[in-house]
Amino acid sequence: MSCTQEISFAVHAACLRGIDAVPVTVEVSLSGGIPGMCIVGLGDAAVLDARVRIRSALRAGGYDMPRKNITINLSPGDVRKTGTGFDLPILIAILAITHQIPREALDEKMFCGELALDGSVHSVKGDIAYALLARDMGLQLVRGQGSDHVDIDELPCAEIHHIASLREGITEAIRPIMHTQASATSAPVPDFSEVIGQEMAKRCLAIAAAGNHGMLMVGPPGAGKTMLARRMTSLLPPIQASAYWEALRIHSVVGENTAGIIAGIRPFRSPHHSISSAGLVGGGRPVRPGEVSLAHGGVLFLDELAEFPQSILQLLRQPLEEGCLRIVRVDGVFSFPARFQLLAASNPCPCGYLGDRDVPCSCQHHAVERYQAKLAGPLIDRIDITLDIHRPNPQLIVEGAEGLSTHDLSMLVERAVYFAAWRKAHNPEAEVLTKRPGIDGLAKAFQLDRDGTQALVGVASRNHLTGRGIMRLCRVARTIADMDESEAVSTQHLLESAMYQGRMGNVI
Repeated sequence: MSCTQEISFAVHAACLRGIDAVPVTVEVSLSGGIPGMCIVGLGDAAVLDARVRIRSALRAGGYDMPRKNITINLSPGDVRKTGTGFDLPILIAILAITHQIPREALDEKMFCGELALDGSVHSVKGDIAYALLARDMGLQLVRGQGSDHVDIDELPCAEIHHIASLREGITEAIRPIMHTQASATSAPVPDFSEVIGQEMAKRCLAIAAAGNHGMLMVGPPGAGKTMLARRMTSLLPPIQASAYWEALRIHSVVGENTAGIIAGIRPFRSPHHSISSAGLVGGGRPVRPGEVSLAHGGVLFLDELAEFPQSILQLLRQPLEEGCLRIVRVDGVFSFPARFQLLAASNPCPCGYLGDRDVPCSCQHHAVERYQAKLAGPLIDRIDITLDIHRPNPQLIVEGAEGLSTHDLSMLVERAVYFAAWRKAHNPEAEVLTKRPGIDGLAKAFQLDRDGTQALVGVASRNHLTGRGIMRLCRVARTIADMDESEAVSTQHLLESAMYQGRMGNVI
């Protein structure tokens, strides 16, 4: 912005609200009186501490601190400001109003950076959110230097390393960031061929990935549940553009590394069962996203599901149904995307060996009932696949047997996804029919043939399935049929779907 009066000057800045950056105007005014610096506009402690950092940085950069009363207004005044990103715009506004730096091109930039006492400028969390806002406003983001930056061609921005370079003007002080091919800094996702003796579980994971079905794996310790889950991201279809940018913003705001997402690796989050509600779904002050939002576009793996408190698990119902989270606070409503692939794992009993072929269970009957009661309820009712995982044959491990690889499973998923898209394009009313009550509506919606319809009625009657249980059975069967490139859901597809209900809710 241009200066309208000699005693005031303003520059563009921004602050984080949830996962979005909102524009803020930093206005600086000089007046007579006792020298000092006052910051108004609902700034938190980190914003108010900028006064100390700015004074030291000005001395280190060889600038003069004006001996006047400095009033700094962060507009709009009714939005709470947080973080240290206002250091750089406040300092630039002070230097501009005192004519210690040229004012040209300042109104074309958005500034965000934290000052060190020696005058260097460092990055802050949320640089991707700031860059997206600057692009939408037609501005160029000028940020501090940092080794955690990942550059994206669609978001042009520049860096400033030290405030001493501002004497020649902002154009000469900033340095364009060289765009390089992003690569994941984490270890590559391992291959499914390394998991031996779990071929049915691998196929189930492929079905879950193709149809976005939640999946629970129940089995003894050492059966390979965690190994299977950690390879799930390699099976998911390519992430959509909207989810890609949302995932980038979420990880940037939290301060997580975004290189993996840019390199095409979907997020994988595995929170511990001692996590708090704010850590899982988001919250705090300022409000920040939790693990379910960090898993947006990827996989949320809940290991030892029965150890999670029921109050924590019930918080997952809204994101599973709506794909987002809404957190209401005094200063407004915060919405976080949360569309993820849910995977969970649990032991069948406290000792873990209930139903094992070789190791007897040492748990008392009431302890088993109490433990399995934790695996029931509204959350489990929304998980489509429950599979029993058994320990693999030791001979297969010793001989080094190799089964389905990631490439093999990915081809199955890709085929199912493309066929489902083709089928929906030729039968657009199917999605509407899934909400119609009655078995006839389900038969038309999921395209069951005559034998398949009769098999569905028989399985539902014998096992006293609820409407949600019938829908769960049909959804999985429809995905299996897509994997076989079959327009109709047959008896074979329904029976295979029934196999994947596990001991907690066996339907056979």
